[in-house]
Amino acid sequence: MTGTHPLSPHLILFNGRVHTLGVQQNVPAQAIALRAGEVLAVGSDQTVRALAGPQTEQVNLRGRTILPGLTDAHLHFEHLALSLARVDVGAPTKAEALQRVAARAATLPAGTWVVGHGWRQGEWDGAFPLASELDSAVPLHPVFLFDSSHHMAWVNSAALRASGIQAGTADPAGGRISRDARGQADGMLFETACDLAYDKIPSPTPAQRATLMAAAQKNAWQVGLTGIHDFDRRAAFVAFQQLRAEHKLGLRVLKHVPVEQLDEAIALGLRSGLGDDWLRIGNIKIFIDGALGPRTASMLLPYENEAANTGMQLMDKEELADKASRASAAGLPITVHAIGDRANHDVLDVLEAVRREEAQRGETPAMRRHRIEHVQLLHAADAGRLGALGVVASMQPIHALGDMATAERYWGARCAGAYAWRTQLQAGAVLAFGSDAPVESYNPFYGLYAAVTRMQPDAAPGASAWYPEQRLTLAEALAGYTSGAAYAAGMEDRLGTLQPGWLADLIITDRDIFTCSAHELRATQVVGTIVGGEWKHRLPELD
Repeated sequence: MTGTHPLSPHLILFNGRVHTLGVQQNVPAQAIALRAGEVLAVGSDQTVRALAGPQTEQVNLRGRTILPGLTDAHLHFEHLALSLARVDVGAPTKAEALQRVAARAATLPAGTWVVGHGWRQGEWDGAFPLASELDSAVPLHPVFLFDSSHHMAWVNSAALRASGIQAGTADPAGGRISRDARGQADGMLFETACDLAYDKIPSPTPAQRATLMAAAQKNAWQVGLTGIHDFDRRAAFVAFQQLRAEHKLGLRVLKHVPVEQLDEAIALGLRSGLGDDWLRIGNIKIFIDGALGPRTASMLLPYENEAANTGMQLMDKEELADKASRASAAGLPITVHAIGDRANHDVLDVLEAVRREEAQRGETPAMRRHRIEHVQLLHAADAGRLGALGVVASMQPIHALGDMATAERYWGARCAGAYAWRTQLQAGAVLAFGSDAPVESYNPFYGLYAAVTRMQPDAAPGASAWYPEQRLTLAEALAGYTSGAAYAAGMEDRLGTLQPGWLADLIITDRDIFTCSAHELRATQVVGTIVGGEWKHRLPELD
């Protein structure tokens, strides 16, 4: 409801603790006023409440905390929406995962696909699982199970048959079909080989997809997300546009364009930033390597105890250079998935050359906000190059907790340069933090906990942090979900802090995360979420 006077706020939140995360952070504030989708004022209760009109809603926060809305700078929202209805096989044992799959299959007609995600062989026996194991549990349904990284899939024999994968089926470009000693597919698919089976799974209709994604927004609001940088493909973009047209889009979405559509994007004249404050074009998304879990991340030196394995390079350096150069010249920065130290090295070499081309055109780094996604392992010689080149370090702190045991096993001493947030920050790189959901939890408070502790949530008292020198302060970590993500989206002039004239995206938490212990961060509850000045999530205690 709006006030009767055009200048009066429609909503005032008072008697709280307002952390603006802006230049006036140290100035005490208890209240905030919102009008027409923007912040009208921040200050004392007396000053802000004096702005109220006859119909201004005023909410007593009773000491609760206000923070800027949080942005997940790397997730797959369509996949997240779909995953909410899929089998969670992130079980502590393989046997339990099999039980979950069998239980779901029992509810479906024979021949219906059973789809799940979340398993980690490193948390089981370390060996890749087999089709025969799934066959014993689920013989009558094709089964497709993404691992936690979404870079490999475990399928059963029914799925192999339905996908036409036989002994003579060739490995696709950028992928691998795992085979037994007889040359038969054994149930493991890596990288692009996953698509051979996944593409056979019936897809939801566009209307169903949009409905699922609209529903998934509620999950995002409940954990404090008001914006996302999405890395899914065309179908997701279509759904976001539908939700925007129907006034159902309640998250700020930066939509990246897959490199397969680069030529079309250039031909159409698309540029980064096209759109509005709700849905806008981001960068051209490129994969250059795989992931740590399946040991397909591209490495300068072999994996520990795997002398013949340096991972997979999904795009060679020359092709990356061509695509990056053409994209940049057309006004489209690139954002490159790079996990291993060789992958990151090659991307940085390419971006260094592209920066020279941009300088010759009179363009500054701020005009082309190139990103590297994940930046999980850098050689020491490359550690300062993102900052020097003005490349955004788009990282996911929560990955460090999920990956640390696997990283130690396969990267050994190289882990000193892994998930190195502090190194990147000190080198001048802008950090943009996310989750990679549904690979990891989309709850940003889990990511904040990881960034400031680098410790497992169940670590014993007195346990040591994993490479503790890479920990961040809470303010530094929060910047990754606020101002850093806003910069990566080209919205740093209106998003990421709470100040008059800026977008009214904010959250209300049940505790002041600046005064609670680091181990309480994961337990933080979001009691209210406001996007564009409108309530999107509101628990009864705020009524």
